[in-house]
Amino acid sequence: MRDRRQGSGLLAACRSFYTREREETAVLLHSIPATVVTLFVVSVISMNLLANKTLLKTDWIALDGGILISWLSFLCMDIITKYFGPKASNRISFLAAAINLLTCVIFYIASAIPSQANDYAAFDSIFGGTWFILLGSTIAFLISAVINNFLNWSIGKAFHRRPDSRLAYAAPAYISTFIGQFLDNFLFSVIVFGFFAPIYWDGFHWTILQCAMCALTGAVAELLMEILFSPIGYRILMRWRAEYVGEAYLEYIKEEW
Repeated sequence: MRDRRQGSGLLAACRSFYTREREETAVLLHSIPATVVTLFVVSVISMNLLANKTLLKTDWIALDGGILISWLSFLCMDIITKYFGPKASNRISFLAAAINLLTCVIFYIASAIPSQANDYAAFDSIFGGTWFILLGSTIAFLISAVINNFLNWSIGKAFHRRPDSRLAYAAPAYISTFIGQFLDNFLFSVIVFGFFAPIYWDGFHWTILQCAMCALTGAVAELLMEILFSPIGYRILMRWRAEYVGEAYLEYIKEEW
């Protein structure tokens, strides 16, 4: 009887947690501007596609095409984290990853359908994708996103006297972006080009030095892009606050606290 009561209590707690999480996510999606969410999701999908192409490979450095767009996803996360908090940014990150997985499934199905067109091989190689690239990209992105969001939020607390200043926006964004981008690039490179590629790509691989230099070089390049576009992010943030964007979600989480 006691075990049955404990099981019922655990089931009720799980249902309550699921209901609360679903309601909070629904409120967030109704509150956050669609443009930022759309750009974020598109950047995540684009990163996955561009990661199939190696842009540069030498004895000490290697770069994949994902670095061309990954800065946009981190810029969106910084804006969302600063305004709605790290938990909200994590939710959008997992949503973007889920949509990316669904998109990859659709691309894979399309590539698997026989075609008589002359360009089907090119389509298959680009959009058919490779499962371990998708796996590495998803793992690296989600881990780096969570770390980036909470690091941005934690550093931002140090600017409590002037939370709306440019410095309060820029400093946490730059630090968290550099660390988050480094982790994203490094984890992806090690998983895909260090572990799986030698097995499935006839010995093609990146060394740990190449993975580390790719992560460092990519993080520096993406940090420069963050610095270049951060004024736009800051203006978006100030506009949201001036227009009281997302008040429903902000009030919702206040009630929870």
